Amino acid sequence: MGFFHRLRQAGLPIAAGASGEMMRAVEVIGLAPPGDVFYALRALCCTSVEQYDRFAAVFVDYFRQRIPAGLVATQPRTREWTISGEEEGEGGGGESVRAARGASDTERLRLKDFATLTTAEAAAVRSQIEAMAWSLARARSRRHRSARRPGRPDLRRTLRGSVSPEADMVRLAYQVRKERQRPLLFIADVSGSMERYSEMLLYFAHAARDRLGRMEAFVFATHLTRITRQLERRDPSQAIAQVSRAVTDWSSGTRIGEAIATFNRDWARRVGRGGPIAIIVSDGWDRGDPAVLADEMARLRRSVHRVIWLNPLSGREGYQPLTRGMQAALPYVDDFLPVGNLANLEKVVQVLDSIPVRARS
Repeated sequence: MGFFHRLRQAGLPIAAGASGEMMRAVEVIGLAPPGDVFYALRALCCTSVEQYDRFAAVFVDYFRQRIPAGLVATQPRTREWTISGEEEGEGGGGESVRAARGASDTERLRLKDFATLTTAEAAAVRSQIEAMAWSLARARSRRHRSARRPGRPDLRRTLRGSVSPEADMVRLAYQVRKERQRPLLFIADVSGSMERYSEMLLYFAHAARDRLGRMEAFVFATHLTRITRQLERRDPSQAIAQVSRAVTDWSSGTRIGEAIATFNRDWARRVGRGGPIAIIVSDGWDRGDPAVLADEMARLRRSVHRVIWLNPLSGREGYQPLTRGMQAALPYVDDFLPVGNLANLEKVVQVLDSIPVRARS
């Protein structure tokens, strides 16, 4: 109520019933994510873009907390026009641009490398990762469903229809194969060379697990660790904390080939059913034998529908995959994508959504 009255004192035209709506909004979303609270209350209290700055100033002053970068400037500023008194008296035509904003803070944040984020910027990026719209590629199932268009004959429905009053003229029924969501495999490098990116990419994995449901997750440095159960926690911060406690080789050396070998030997048959899409996140720096990595990548490629390799360094200018690990793995990779900033993650989601439906051989 105090915040409501402060907003009205600042000149925002808020209806009297808005205070109750604000209370209900906080009950629904909670107070833990400040970015969500900011957006929810702003949606209830502001009726135009021009009111955003005043609302943000009151929000910061009242709650005594800094808004993460990118939350205020969610839209580019409109141009401000001024008309001098002399020109106005002459009948117009004296409009001039006072200021025109460039790219918004949100756009700047989308392109900023994860390794250079401040604490406030990292919080804003995590909020945007949680809000991503996921739609994973689909596959044809072995099960069938009824269909009106010609396809595979449905003998059961055809025979059932033959005992009806229209039995003198049997109608042929059809069926087509059902579609289902493909499972997702997430295998991330958490070695020392990936330390500046690992946490943000695990938030990305948590968002994928929350949106898609059917996902198996693993991390590795010198050995492989399954983290699917840890990512099932609803709160992403608690989930990442559980992962850090479960992983004993965090920020150590890298043995990609041995980690993939462990997955192929111990986990591929358990979690690789249904033609999954495998996402491997690593910069390719490997202390193991490249021949082992090549053999295990070839084996992994035969057991999944598609292999996507995400490298946080590949988006940098002048990058070339010259490390021994990348040279050994690339022949068995379908998509090699950068993953160093938020815009790269959005591209990964688009690629997952664009994979065409294909029946398993």
